[in-house]
Amino acid sequence: MLQMSLPRTGSGPALRGRIGAGFSPAPHRYHLYLRAGCRDSLRVRIALALLGLEGDVSTTTLTPDAPDHAGLRRAYEATRHHHTGSLTVPALCDTWSGRVVSDHTPDILDDLALRLAGRPELSPPVPAAHADAVRALLDPAAPRAERSAALESVEHRLAVHPYALPGDRPTIADADLWVALRHPATAPAPGPHVRSYLRGLAAHPAFRLPA
Repeated sequence: MLQMSLPRTGSGPALRGRIGAGFSPAPHRYHLYLRAGCRDSLRVRIALALLGLEGDVSTTTLTPDAPDHAGLRRAYEATRHHHTGSLTVPALCDTWSGRVVSDHTPDILDDLALRLAGRPELSPPVPAAHADAVRALLDPAAPRAERSAALESVEHRLAVHPYALPGDRPTIADADLWVALRHPATAPAPGPHVRSYLRGLAAHPAFRLPA
């Protein structure tokens, strides 16, 4: 029987296949299942636009108005025989075999940038301090003081660089930071550099997406 509620994000053990390890980086081979209102799905959608892959990787966005997840269910059942568990999004699926390649968002983002787009400059290593700040902003269990410190750290970084990482263009790290700032666990008042950063990204085509 099909699960009629929207798939959850990050539930159960992740499927962690990789493009380039049993799955060739062929254009138009892969399909992404995303979910409306899901922060990880939004990160992936922005990454697709930044990487110029919107014409190479098809997508389905699941919403409460479209609760039939037959395609995603079939992909899970092809990957895990007699799968009866929940469905997880984002999910990167292989249209050739009908299987789920991965439902682990960091791996999906890496494979989109490095294997499909061949754009390592848009997926550079992220400093631990930046990753910690993004996690704190998104974590509803993080103490308010920790989230405030994270926002202050981001404010200081953006006072020096126009984007999340040094460089003259947004990268996948900006997708992560933009989602964290637009959808924080709570909303400490942002400083002037954060506000300017959000206004600047709002003018970029990759970030003109439904929240």
